[in-house]
Amino acid sequence: MVRLGETTSVEVSERSAALAEAIRRAGLDGVTEVVPAIASVAVFYEPMRVRRDTADLLRRFVGESQGAAAARTAFLTHAIPTRYDGEDLDAVAERVGLSREEVVRRHAEREYHVLALGFLPGWAYLGMIDPALALPRRTTPRTRVPAGSVAIMGQQTGVYPRVSPGGWHLIGSTDTVLFSTERERPALFAPGDRVRFVPAALGSA
Repeated sequence: MVRLGETTSVEVSERSAALAEAIRRAGLDGVTEVVPAIASVAVFYEPMRVRRDTADLLRRFVGESQGAAAARTAFLTHAIPTRYDGEDLDAVAERVGLSREEVVRRHAEREYHVLALGFLPGWAYLGMIDPALALPRRTTPRTRVPAGSVAIMGQQTGVYPRVSPGGWHLIGSTDTVLFSTERERPALFAPGDRVRFVPAALGSA
């Protein structure tokens, strides 16, 4: 496990994505999988096949990852058509002291970075939201959140890729399929990608 920081930030997550990409491209003997997270990269390997200097190579990649993150261009930008019809939208607006329309505007005006994947296949932690919209997790999580629900929690937003329990605040919904085994890349998003939410009234991308 290579740790790059202790806090959630776009800068650290971008560095994690760049580091993971560099390790994959190196094709190191014995390395079987590389998984970036928000502030770390997990490197899985076969002990009997891994090179003796693998640790030294990883340290070198860590040193180079700062510049690589700044220069990284291998990412996709996704426009997600969104209906701002979430059952928590009015409650969110009341709690943060903004109108419903202002909550929608602030959520939709930002371009989000895919900080990491996890929780469910296709789930992406997206950051960072407008600080005025930041709320803690719901006190009582729902046992069933519909697939395609657009939600916020803390400094992040995300889309539930399938029906599941969840404790985030639901502010919208989308028909975009986030995970499909029929695609070459099953998960629509990848760490380092960019995501925009396009209100349905403004048309789709």
